[in-house]
Amino acid sequence: MWNIDLTLVDVAQVMRAAYAEAFEKVTGSPLVYLAPTAGRTDSEIFFEFLARNDVGIDPDTDPLPDFTDALGESFARRRDRLQAKGRAMPGAEAALAAVGRLEDTLQSVVTGTIMSNAVAKLAAFGLDGHLDLSIGGFGSEHYPKASLIQFTRMRAEEAHGRAFPEASTVYISESVRDVEAACIGRATPIAVVSGSATESQLRAAGAVHVLDDLTDPQALLNAIRSATEDPGAT
Repeated sequence: MWNIDLTLVDVAQVMRAAYAEAFEKVTGSPLVYLAPTAGRTDSEIFFEFLARNDVGIDPDTDPLPDFTDALGESFARRRDRLQAKGRAMPGAEAALAAVGRLEDTLQSVVTGTIMSNAVAKLAAFGLDGHLDLSIGGFGSEHYPKASLIQFTRMRAEEAHGRAFPEASTVYISESVRDVEAACIGRATPIAVVSGSATESQLRAAGAVHVLDDLTDPQALLNAIRSATEDPGAT
């Protein structure tokens, strides 16, 4: 399983504009203060925005569905800017291709991004073809990432009619929160130092396997083999 943002792609500039537009549309207030997004789902980010910008909501209403819809619409209007203002992370396509050649291996995503935006991010850089997105875990489900990891494993088993044991499952990401989610969700975390977290922070969170980036597919394959051959590595 793969995280998307800052693991496979970097479209932060486009994403920030979409967040701001969707937030103001739903709340009527401008998004002045941003919130950390690494390892968080879009629903978590929305409520953090509310708190940081001191925006109150009617306790009898649930603005989250409206925000999710607005976020999808806002991001869709900016899809033509993804390649100009974003990028695939170095080595991402080659890494996906290399993992895809492993025997009896299935690749999908577990991301805090809502599904429509996640698909658009990957498709913009030709990465979607390497992944079975029909079984992935997305921020539109409003569950913590640890739960999304477990749901994705169960969906894979149902869709493919065979077991995907916890000890044979890895989650590749760049954030401390994702490493922690992987440990809780019973997937071995493989961390990449491509976000704001340092190697020592990622290791402290539980990552035994840490890569500088994705530019060495063999190093990634070695980490996956080590992780899945040694269940105690988490």
